[in-house]
Amino acid sequence: MQLLTFTVAGQAYAVESRTVVEVLPLVPARPIPLTPAYVRGVFTYRGGLVPLVDLGERLVARPPQERLSTRVIVVEFRPADGGTPLRMGLVAENVIAIRAAEEAEAELPALDLPDAPFLGRIFRLPDGTVQLIDPARLLPAELTAGLFPRLAAVPQP
Repeated sequence: MQLLTFTVAGQAYAVESRTVVEVLPLVPARPIPLTPAYVRGVFTYRGGLVPLVDLGERLVARPPQERLSTRVIVVEFRPADGGTPLRMGLVAENVIAIRAAEEAEAELPALDLPDAPFLGRIFRLPDGTVQLIDPARLLPAELTAGLFPRLAAVPQP
């Protein structure tokens, strides 16, 4: 497995590189009133609207310092219904590199945290640790349904 590593509040995190569509400079977003602070809004990406999630707000309840190195990681994931992949932008302070998970000397299993189901395994790499984030579980179900209208149209069993 390959990991795209990045920082949030000075700590290293990663997403599986197979979920990454593109890494962009920070883009402006159209705010959506009354959404949680970690939802910056939506931005136009390749002709469609894509939700933009601020990982600083989501992980440590504060936005990242905006620098020239601040990036938007566009990820694609399959919804729980297994339908068409969905895209979302993730704001990170700095994208570091693509790393092989095989470089890890040891790993800790994912924690079962009800408020943070998106936090995955922790890998120990030669230069530090990195925690995996699952984009498909980053948003609560009701917020995901609101930001991705296609899901709201799918009949629930």
